[in-house]
Amino acid sequence: MQFPQYRPRRLRATPTLRRMVRESRLSVDMLIYPIFVIHGKGVKSEISSMPGNYRWSVDLVGAEAKEAAALGIPAVILFGIPETKDAVGSAAYDNDGVVQRAVREIKAAVPDMVVITDVCIDEYTDHGHCGLVGPHGEILNDETLSLFGRMAVSHAAAGADMVAPSDMMDGRIGFVRNALDEQGFSNIPIMAYSAKYASGFYGPFREACDSEPAFGDRRSYQMDPANLNEGLREALLDIQENADIIMVKPALPYLDVIRAIKDRFNIPLAAYNVSGEYAMIEAAARLGWLDRERCMMESLLAIHRAGADMILTYFAKDAAKVLNR
Repeated sequence: MQFPQYRPRRLRATPTLRRMVRESRLSVDMLIYPIFVIHGKGVKSEISSMPGNYRWSVDLVGAEAKEAAALGIPAVILFGIPETKDAVGSAAYDNDGVVQRAVREIKAAVPDMVVITDVCIDEYTDHGHCGLVGPHGEILNDETLSLFGRMAVSHAAAGADMVAPSDMMDGRIGFVRNALDEQGFSNIPIMAYSAKYASGFYGPFREACDSEPAFGDRRSYQMDPANLNEGLREALLDIQENADIIMVKPALPYLDVIRAIKDRFNIPLAAYNVSGEYAMIEAAARLGWLDRERCMMESLLAIHRAGADMILTYFAKDAAKVLNR
C-alpha cells in the first residue's frame, strides 16, 4: 500500500501542534451575556428550566454585570419582566421601567460595559405577542412600529449602548432607526434579529419572561424553519434599513443560515445560542450523558466556525472562565 505524501495526522500529534494550526478560535470578546431583570429588591430567582441563570432585581443587576465584566465579557443584553402587563405593553416604553432602570444601574456600576436592550413588547403584553392584536386576533404590523420606536428611544435615553429589535415585524428596523435619529440618538447602533425562526427551542426563555402567547402562536411573523433563502432576504431588508449588526436565532439548528448570511453579506453577524440549546446540554450533563464543559465549548465553537462574530449565550460566564484558563 502506498501512503499519500500529505498526512493530516502529523499536525494532530500533540496539543501544541493542534493549537498552532487551529482554524477557528473562540474569544471572550465574542460573548454577549443575557440578563433577565425584574422589579423588587434583593431578588435572585433561579429559572428552573435554565439552571444557573436567574431573574435579577434591579438593585442586584449592577453587581452581576460587574462580575461578567471581570471575566472579560464585553456586553450584556437585557430582558425585562414588568410588574403589570396590558394589551399595548405600556411598561415597555415607560422611562422608569424595569429595563430602563437596569440600564442606569449597570452603566453606573460598569461604565465600559456595552449594554444592549431587547426591543419587543411580548414580555410586556397580557396576550404575549410581539405586536398589537387586531379585532379578529390578527397581529398588526404597521400599527405596532411606533411602540418599538418609543421603546428604543426610552432605552437610549436611559443610557443603552445598543438596541436589538426582536419582533420580526416588517419595516421595524427602519422605523427604529428613524425614531432614534429624530431624538438625537444617531450614534446608537441597532442589532437586528434578522432571521428569527418560529422555533421550538424558546421554551425555557418563555418561562423566564412569562411570555408564552395567550392564544395562537408566533408563526405569522417569525420565520418558517424550512426557509433559508427567506433568511437571506430578511437580512438584506434589515441591512437596507440601516441595521449595524444582523442576527440569526436560534444558532445550532440554523448553522447553515449563519454560514449563508456570512458568505453573502459583509456585515457583523451575531447568533443567539438560545435557551433550549442551553437547557439540552444542562439536562444531559446532569444525567451524566454528556461532558458539560466539552459540549458547551464545542457548541460555541461551531457557531463561531459557521460565521458568527458575536454569540449571545447563557453559557457566557462559564465559557469565559474556560477561555481565561
